[in-house]
Amino acid sequence: MSTFYVIATPIGNLEDITLRAIRILKEVDIVLCEDTRVTKRLFEKHGISTQMLSYHAQSGEARVDLILEKIEQNKNIALVTDAGTPGISDPGSLLISVIREKFPDLKIVSVPGPSALTASLSIAGVPIHEFIFLGFMPHKKGRETLFKEIAESERTMVFYESTHRIFKTLESLSKIDKKVTVVREITKIYEEVLQGSAVEILKTLTDIPEKQKGEFVVIVSVK
Repeated sequence: MSTFYVIATPIGNLEDITLRAIRILKEVDIVLCEDTRVTKRLFEKHGISTQMLSYHAQSGEARVDLILEKIEQNKNIALVTDAGTPGISDPGSLLISVIREKFPDLKIVSVPGPSALTASLSIAGVPIHEFIFLGFMPHKKGRETLFKEIAESERTMVFYESTHRIFKTLESLSKIDKKVTVVREITKIYEEVLQGSAVEILKTLTDIPEKQKGEFVVIVSVK
């Protein structure tokens, strides 16, 4: 039977990929990509020419059925996301669930590597012996409930936020008396860490609007 690989890819710097990941991406029959245009840049950097097939949040049942068919044909398949580890805040976990149900004996192998979550925690300098990861904050439903949970928690809380909502998020956090760490554009050219109260960080983003752009990991911890 074929093997299904779940492969972590760079979250910014294209050099942040393991030798094992490059080898397997070259050896498999098909690579499932969140966005083939993004993965193509990685492939060009590392001389990979394996066939790509798109799989993302909008992929329907027909695409899942095609993937299952490829597995039945004993094709070795790798799953990658645009950045980081598949299955973390992306639809990869749903696909793997379907595959495990359909093929309980299939070998599913993790090829670990970059993760914005662990990379950001490693440089934050906050208590991380216990932490709770919330993924992406909801746009509306349940959002205020989560901020209440963050305010009351004695554990470090971590979540992802987009450039479109970081300002609003910091406004909500400004009502909470805790240390906030915002890691922006981790491993990319404009990587930076902003730390202090939400009010202080909010002022920085207000004074320098360019800092509102990018991808963010937000860490809320006790002072």
